[in-house]
Amino acid sequence: MGLSLEEDHEVILDQLLETLVVESADVLVIAGDIFDRASPPNSSIRQFNRFLKRVAEETEAAVVMISGNHDSGDRIEAMSVFSTASRVLVRGIADAVETPLLLSDEHGEIAFSALPFSYEYAAREVFGDEGISTPADVIAAQISAARGQVPEGARWVVVAHAFVAGGAVGETERALTRVGGIETVPSDVFDGADYVALGHLHKPQEVGASHIRYSGAPLAFGFDEAGSEKSMTVVDLKAEGVEIRTVAFRPIRQVRSLTGAFSDLLAGTPSEDFIQANLTDENPLIDPMKRLRATYPNACHLAYDRQGRAPETKMLSGGRAAVTPIDMVGDFMKVVRGREPNTAEVAIVADKLHATASGEEQA
Repeated sequence: MGLSLEEDHEVILDQLLETLVVESADVLVIAGDIFDRASPPNSSIRQFNRFLKRVAEETEAAVVMISGNHDSGDRIEAMSVFSTASRVLVRGIADAVETPLLLSDEHGEIAFSALPFSYEYAAREVFGDEGISTPADVIAAQISAARGQVPEGARWVVVAHAFVAGGAVGETERALTRVGGIETVPSDVFDGADYVALGHLHKPQEVGASHIRYSGAPLAFGFDEAGSEKSMTVVDLKAEGVEIRTVAFRPIRQVRSLTGAFSDLLAGTPSEDFIQANLTDENPLIDPMKRLRATYPNACHLAYDRQGRAPETKMLSGGRAAVTPIDMVGDFMKVVRGREPNTAEVAIVADKLHATASGEEQA
């Protein structure tokens, strides 16, 4: 939204720490997208490091953490170097040997497998399998490697970063495939796990089964999330089955969309919330955003209702919105061969396009 969220994150981190203490939590699970970019600002790194230090000093919770597609896997992996192996499992890069963190409670042993996000090309190298061509293949390889490391009789918790089929997508998630391809992962790939803690989708939700769950992002990052409650998931792993509940976060600012005449919005109740203004005025106004921020200092998006009625989308000559390279290849095949490309052909094209973009092949 173009505005700093450092203060907002600090409040949420305080609430998260408070919950760890109140619940006497045994483990804090962070399922990726720790930062929103591979090279986050130094202030964000310091803020997160302070939080982890407080978790270590003020709670008894172990930490299981993986990188997501927004993160630099190498950066997250580096955070594991000085960790205490008995209390911390930090994974940034996929590994063919998925050693779990082993903990115990009154019901016995629990194995935590932390599966960091990996693109297909990297997973092919790690697992020595050129057949890995989709995110589902990556997760399947990781699960297979992890399953073999779980002690017999132990309950199994899997932490992964993926788009599991059936999940509700928001407007701010990035695609998990580089170019084209099938992005979703079937939920049955996690068969055998007692609980699956997922990262990637921003809305709290279960997918496929009640024990496969996204906790969601701690803050709303898009206006499509206006009015939705953000929370952390508290999981009680029993001898058989799990009890799941949520603890709502209390953000200092909400995201809201306001629609109306500019004069009416300007006369509204002042608010620090993040505001998206949709003006019903028919005529353009002079510097409306600057004037609107007198009432809503964190207004960050403004549009006219008439723009929504007549979207200014540039179309191709065929009357279709801009296409991807995969679409272009598909159109070419329809002309030359008279049919759509099949799944294997799409995978080959996607692989070659990605290799070219990554500099792995010479033009």
